[in-house]
Amino acid sequence: GAFGFEAPQVVLDAIKENVGRAVPYEHQKGLPEARAVLLDKYRKIVEGGPAGTCASVTMDDIYIGNGVSELIMMSMRALLNPGDEVLIPSPDYPLWTAAVLLHGGVPVYYDCPSDNGFLPQIENIRSLVTARTRAIVIVNPNNPTGVIYPEELLQDIADMAEEYPFGGIVVFTDEIYDTMLFDGSKMTYMSSLISKTLCCSFGGLSKVYRACGFRVGWMVTSGDRTHAQGYLNALNMLSGLRLCANVPGQYGVKPAVEGFQSISQLTAPGGRLYEARKLVMQKVAKSHYMTMQEPKGAMYAFVKVNLPDFDDQLFALDLLETKHVLIAPGSSFNVEYKDHFRITLLPPLGELVQAMDAIEQVLSVHAAKQEATKQEALRILKAIRGSEDSGRIEELQRKASL
Repeated sequence: GAFGFEAPQVVLDAIKENVGRAVPYEHQKGLPEARAVLLDKYRKIVEGGPAGTCASVTMDDIYIGNGVSELIMMSMRALLNPGDEVLIPSPDYPLWTAAVLLHGGVPVYYDCPSDNGFLPQIENIRSLVTARTRAIVIVNPNNPTGVIYPEELLQDIADMAEEYPFGGIVVFTDEIYDTMLFDGSKMTYMSSLISKTLCCSFGGLSKVYRACGFRVGWMVTSGDRTHAQGYLNALNMLSGLRLCANVPGQYGVKPAVEGFQSISQLTAPGGRLYEARKLVMQKVAKSHYMTMQEPKGAMYAFVKVNLPDFDDQLFALDLLETKHVLIAPGSSFNVEYKDHFRITLLPPLGELVQAMDAIEQVLSVHAAKQEATKQEALRILKAIRGSEDSGRIEELQRKASL
């Protein structure tokens, strides 16, 4: 697998054993036995929460797609008319923004500021709701920040969505990292809190089960469907138009969900993801230029660079070209600032040490260049104040621009 991670053996075995059965088309919503195990999982989640049995799910509420990516695109295509607005976190997972834009919608970002632990404030979200608001997106645990939304905040968002007239705001909750948690962190499923509007929950095999190449994701609808029949009919039609999702991979769903949850070993002390997170935090703590907030879930660190006039995209390109280390610029997650970048926790520890050292080295070069530019600017200022000849001033300006 990628970076040496392997999918659970029971998943691989189930797919191999059922390849012959996977040749024909399957049900447009997915393999019945796969949806049955998801039904059991989400029925326990929904009925065990405050929303209770009034928000329960059935087999008809479960859609399996070619990864969560396809289902995100499908969910937006079924929902949006030109000009409709969707509330999206900033920073976001960029596919959500792309899906809204591609289907004629308008992404409206609610801020998740670093000084609030990358958590949004309900007052800010409420202030963004208009007559054109159709949905809100929640990514929890969060990519790229690693934050886990507390239940109180999720309940506030659920209450806001349910208060909206004409059947409420649709809640899309991206929970692909749902059990990728550190240090005993607890994750609340949004579907357990919603009963008076439609909730669409997303999960899949890609992250927790390390099987991204099989392209198996799912979407589960719950809550009040009274005002959502037209939308659900559109989802059914779009599911049928593409006939079905990848069938072989769907045979891995049952053993993945029902089997031993090996992700817990990876996120516990001594596990690879836990130790990678620990290493990144230690390197950042010793850095002259970087700071970060401790990620509680997912598999990323969202790092801040404390240099003036820092450009995350130029830095990412320089790092790739000079050190062959790939990071994601923070601004690619639809934020207004350019002083963050995202690093993944997946590489082996030895490679991660090399990557973090390379990042520090390139940052030191950027810092030295900034200091040299500052000193040249000061010399130009002194020259101007001292009325030096124009040729000398032009020479200093040329050096400062290099």
